[in-house]
Amino acid sequence: MNFDFILPSTIKYGKGIVQELDNVLNEIGAKKIMVVCDPGILAAGIMDKVMKHVGSDKEVVVFSEIEANPKDYNVQAGAEFAIREKVDVVIALGGGSPIDAAKGIVAVAKQGGAIRDYAEKKIGSDCLPLIAIPTTAGTGSEVTFSSVITDTKENFKFTVKSPHIAAKVALVDPELTYTLPAAITAATGIDALTHAIEGYTATCTEPIAEAVGLYAIEYIGKYIVRAVKNGSDEEARDGMMTGSLLAGLSFSHADVAGVHCMAEALGSVYDKPHGLCNSIILPHMMTECLPFAEMKYARVARALGIKEDDDKKAAEKGIDLIKEISAEIGLPDFKSLGVEPSGFRLLAELSEKNGSNGSNPKPMTADDYEALFVKINAL
Repeated sequence: MNFDFILPSTIKYGKGIVQELDNVLNEIGAKKIMVVCDPGILAAGIMDKVMKHVGSDKEVVVFSEIEANPKDYNVQAGAEFAIREKVDVVIALGGGSPIDAAKGIVAVAKQGGAIRDYAEKKIGSDCLPLIAIPTTAGTGSEVTFSSVITDTKENFKFTVKSPHIAAKVALVDPELTYTLPAAITAATGIDALTHAIEGYTATCTEPIAEAVGLYAIEYIGKYIVRAVKNGSDEEARDGMMTGSLLAGLSFSHADVAGVHCMAEALGSVYDKPHGLCNSIILPHMMTECLPFAEMKYARVARALGIKEDDDKKAAEKGIDLIKEISAEIGLPDFKSLGVEPSGFRLLAELSEKNGSNGSNPKPMTADDYEALFVKINAL
C-alpha cells in the first residue's frame, strides 16, 4: 500500500492552551488580525474570553457573518472584508462553520475569484495564515485541510481541499467547550463519532487514518454520555475534545462516506444542522453497509466496549449501542427534521453526486439513497 500522511498544522492541545495565542501570533508576525466567527460566539462571550490573550500591540477586527452550513456568499464577504481591512492573519473561532468558511476566506482574499472556482482548480500557496480555535468537540475541522461550502445557486455542497488552506496552528482547548449546551454537545459528539467511523471504514482509508479513527471511537464512546449529562465534567470534556481531534485526523486523511453524502444533501437543500443530520443517519447507514464492512464494524463495536467474538454479532451490537447512546443523550429521529417525502428523490440524487459517495463501504446509487431515506423516515 502506498499512501501520504500530510499534517500541515501544528497542534497545541490542552486545558488553557488558548493562553498561548499571543505567542503564536508573534511567531507568525501578526499585526492586524481578523477573527472569523458566528453570532453565537459573540453572544456566548467566548470571543472576549479568547481575545484577552491577544497583546495590545495588535489590532483585531471581527467578521461574524458566518451562517450554519457556510454559504459561498459568506466566504466572498469575508474575503472582501479581509482585503479592505488589510489583515495579515485570520483566526477562526467556533465550530465547523466558521473554521470551514475561514479556510475559504484565506484563499480567496489572496488569490481572488470565487470560492466555487477552487472546487475545480488548484489552490496556490499564497494564502493568509490561519489559526483555528475550535469551540465544539465535533467537526475536527481545525486539523483538516478541506472546507465544505454551500453553493447557493445550485443548492449543493462542494468541497475545497488543499494543505495550503489548513490552519498553521490549531489551539485545541477543551475549556472552551465547558459552556456548550447539552443538545449541541450531543449532536456534535455523534458527528465526531461519524467522522471516526467513516474515516476508519472509507474504501480509500490508510493505516494511520484507521489507527487514529479507532482510538477516536474509543474516546467518544467512553465520554459522550458523561459530557452531555454533565457539561462541567472536565475529564469528559477533555476526552471528547481529544476524540474529535483524532476523528478529524482520521477522515481528513481518508474520506467521509455515505452518512455525509446524505447529511450534506439535507444541509444544502433544507439548511439542516450538519452535525445533527450526521448523528441521525449514522446507525441506519451502518446497518445498510453491514454486509460490506462486517469486520470493520465489529472492530468499531469493540472500540465502543462491546465484548463479542463473532464479528457479525459484534457489529450488530455496536450499531444497537450507537442507537441507545443517541437516545440516551436526547438526539431526535429523522422525522424531527420535517423533510417531506416528496423531497427524497432530490436528496438522493445529490447524495449520489457527492464526491465522497465512492468512499462508502457499500456502493450506493440514487435509488439506494432514496430507499434509505424512505426507510429512515418510516421508523
